[in-house]
Amino acid sequence: MSLPPLVVLVGPTAVGKTEASLVLAERCGAEIISADSRLLYRGMDIGTAKPTLEERRRVRHHLIDVADPDEVWSLARVREAVLLALQDIAGRDRLPLMVGGTGQYIRAILEGWEPPPREHDSKIRARLEEEARERGGQALHARLQLVDPESAARIDARNVRRVVRALEIYALTGTPASAQRRRAPPAYRTLRLGLTLPRPVLYARIDGRIERMLRDGWVEEVRGLLDRGASPALPAFSAIGYPQIAEVVQGRRTLEDAVAEIRKRTRVFVRRQANWFKPNDPSIHWFENQPGAIEQMERVIRGWMAEAAS
Repeated sequence: MSLPPLVVLVGPTAVGKTEASLVLAERCGAEIISADSRLLYRGMDIGTAKPTLEERRRVRHHLIDVADPDEVWSLARVREAVLLALQDIAGRDRLPLMVGGTGQYIRAILEGWEPPPREHDSKIRARLEEEARERGGQALHARLQLVDPESAARIDARNVRRVVRALEIYALTGTPASAQRRRAPPAYRTLRLGLTLPRPVLYARIDGRIERMLRDGWVEEVRGLLDRGASPALPAFSAIGYPQIAEVVQGRRTLEDAVAEIRKRTRVFVRRQANWFKPNDPSIHWFENQPGAIEQMERVIRGWMAEAAS
């Protein structure tokens, strides 16, 4: 019996994955599984470029709007939810199309990461968080580089929450978090597609999208979240742009300054995504987002499906 199929579409933010995935899903009888950490949260729509309700009516989506901003979704929880969605879609003879720019989510599924144990120690965590406040996140990240260089290479020094968690696991177990990952890849036959654009074109698209988000009411969206009690300290607010816009709403910075930082951070994020989805990765079929690219991807999918049927 052949393995069920799984198509994965990866690429940097703003490259055009949403529209490409919608068209491919409609043409190939697929349902979309979001592999984007920003799309989990209800009420965070504009600043995450979440597929609209109309787009979600065109194609069934999974793992979008499944959590409130004050909920924490660990990698283990995301992986479990994705595997359940895969089973559901395959069980209805539909094609699962996993789409996203969160490299950690994609790799966790495709490589079968079993996340490290969930033990935690509030005293250790509090001590590490206090150290981060006193000495800065970079100092904490430097310590992580010493005890767990693999995790340090994967975690941005500014993501203090994840640095603290990696150090907490090491303190609790004496073993680096990266060494505790067991691998049990899912029982799927996988096709990996990548969408790309030259950096100058991509950066121009990012700038245009930020302006469009602001016109669509991004500031008002963040103000509404804060008015409903959401804290900028929540993990959900780590999505690029939300902390900066929150400071605008709170009167702590100008919108112009916030936009400049959002642009800068998004460019850094794009470069980090390139570390997860490497242009020279032979397992990814790359397509430049130009006219005809979707048709080329469709042909590859259909040819790949035909191979399995023959």
